[in-house]
Amino acid sequence: MRTPADPRPISDEALQEEARAWVRLLDTGEVKPWDAQGFQRWLLTSPEHKAAFSEARRLWRVMKPAAGELLRTDPRIAAAHSRTLHGAPLSRRAFLGVAATAAAVAAVAVVYPPLGLWPSAAEIQADYRTAPGQQQQIAQAGRAQVTLNTRTSVREQRADGEVVGLELIAGQTAIDLAGSGPLFSVVAGAGRSVAERGRFDVKYVNGRVCVTCLEGSVRVVHRAGERQLQARQQAVYDADSLSGVATVDALDVAAWRKGELVFRNARLADVIDEINRYRAGRVVLARDAVRDRPVSGRFQIAQLDTALWQLEHAYQLEARALPGGVLILS
Repeated sequence: MRTPADPRPISDEALQEEARAWVRLLDTGEVKPWDAQGFQRWLLTSPEHKAAFSEARRLWRVMKPAAGELLRTDPRIAAAHSRTLHGAPLSRRAFLGVAATAAAVAAVAVVYPPLGLWPSAAEIQADYRTAPGQQQQIAQAGRAQVTLNTRTSVREQRADGEVVGLELIAGQTAIDLAGSGPLFSVVAGAGRSVAERGRFDVKYVNGRVCVTCLEGSVRVVHRAGERQLQARQQAVYDADSLSGVATVDALDVAAWRKGELVFRNARLADVIDEINRYRAGRVVLARDAVRDRPVSGRFQIAQLDTALWQLEHAYQLEARALPGGVLILS
């Protein structure tokens, strides 16, 4: 959370996300003294913070019963929602708080925000964080230009007072290194990517890290091994394994920097997941029969509602809107 002493500006979307995170924490009833002090500092930061909290509290009161009832009564949506938890063995009842203790609900809310509607505690504590649909450029260490994609959180890594890299907590970042100089690294999950020059892209979503070299070279270091990537090459890893080197279309990977999303025979479920990163709220694909259907296309990030309408009609889906930007496709 930001305090009055924090000089960095905050977008309306980011402010609303922080407000929703505070509402959910306070709703658990498990608020520690330092949480209460932090909330008071955050609330007094500006009139905009107070207004955002009031709106988030109003929205939560409307959304919570609706989302809970939907998960309780519709097995398809409950199963789809469960898949957003990265395979975590948490029951649907734990999310609704029907038979869970307050402490369990608090832990769920911090680690796995319901339907991804607000950031986790780790994301909120980042040095830099972008809201849905937002991108941000950060000048680091003089020669390193860092671009953060939507829903991205990073922490700076320093040595002798200088920024020498980043920890990618979640999301996607592009690194452009001008000329030659000290190594610059991006830590994400169980591995790190190191480069001296060139351009590379690191995406960390749902426990999976994808590293793409756009220009020059980048070394991927993981406990399962190392991969040296050249331009237009990519490697993927998770907590336990590291893939081989694959050749990719670098322009497609970097299309987000130009405001586009490009898909080539991608699974519909993966396309929906990607759209969710750029859109406030959450789209839930509750029709299992179409999850693996292929999708190819180029969509404008600024017109994702149009993209969803096209997908809805192409796959004969029915859309149901809920408060908080939740959209059910079944």
